[in-house]
Amino acid sequence: MSLLLSPSSIGNCQLKNKVVMPPMCMYKSDNSGKIMPFHSFHYASRAMGNVGLIIVEATAVEARGRISNNDLGLWEDSQIAGHKQLVDQAHEFGSKIAIQLAHAGRKSLVKETTPIAPSSIAFDTSGGFKTPQSLDLEHIALVKQLFLDSAKRAKEAGYDILELHAAHGYLLCEFLSPLTNKREDIYGGSLENRCRLTLEIAKLLKEQIDLPLIVRISASEWKTDGWNIEDSLYLSKELKKIGVDSIHVSAGGNQKDPDLMPELSALYQCDYAKKIKESISIPVIAVGLITTSKQGEAILQDKVCDFVAYGRELLRNANLVFQFAKELNQKELIDNSYLRAYL
Repeated sequence: MSLLLSPSSIGNCQLKNKVVMPPMCMYKSDNSGKIMPFHSFHYASRAMGNVGLIIVEATAVEARGRISNNDLGLWEDSQIAGHKQLVDQAHEFGSKIAIQLAHAGRKSLVKETTPIAPSSIAFDTSGGFKTPQSLDLEHIALVKQLFLDSAKRAKEAGYDILELHAAHGYLLCEFLSPLTNKREDIYGGSLENRCRLTLEIAKLLKEQIDLPLIVRISASEWKTDGWNIEDSLYLSKELKKIGVDSIHVSAGGNQKDPDLMPELSALYQCDYAKKIKESISIPVIAVGLITTSKQGEAILQDKVCDFVAYGRELLRNANLVFQFAKELNQKELIDNSYLRAYL
């Protein structure tokens, strides 16, 4: 039997296979941050296609925490209903669904607001990026509450799993890096201090929200003297200690001009996932130009990861899992309405 198409679990959430749709921003909302018809069709079609876990795109915990004015949000109660509809549609077709709770930090391009960050360092001086406001301790406490409040709304909407976004140069990632965090208080300086906010938010969510929690990290920011895989190993171990259920391993995004960026080729981030999996006893999700069933099977067999995230391929093909079922000789997993396409 295929490893990729066999059941598994994250925390107490049972998944019908190990295929994950990672969060990918669609920029299809409006300034309300609400779910639109596009989102319903987009995510429901992947549930119809038998994806084991769908992770909804970065969803902001406050309006100024959006990447753009077209991002989803869950910062107020009026946004819950649309998310509940999304969840119900996924469940109708047997998929489990998670939501990535996020704050864009200094990478926010929202027109009406000033971005926030650990330190007042702009991501770029062009492209519309503004110089962010450095957070004081009072506002850091508010950020923690914003994540918790949004997680409570996600629970009310019926999501199966939460994902905390600490990757790709957004707010929590900015706190982790010594290149973007120049603070001199308890949230800056040492590795332990720079990890503090991510750990505090993860601990809050685990203590107060009865849902499995994934944390997505950039294993390296690909910059000399920046956040690296050794730092990620430390963070992953600390996240496991407080009860986090899975680590979703990506990379990059915190620097406009990384000088250590690898060639973007198939499986280029899998070494990071393998090193993290070897260091912790909770599931690891691998992502990064993984495109075929053969690749997915191989990295599971080689214990690189526990789940395989297919991003671009699931944008290209909502029925990717049916294709994999044919290739892996498990046609019984193909919905009978689509079976004739795979004879």
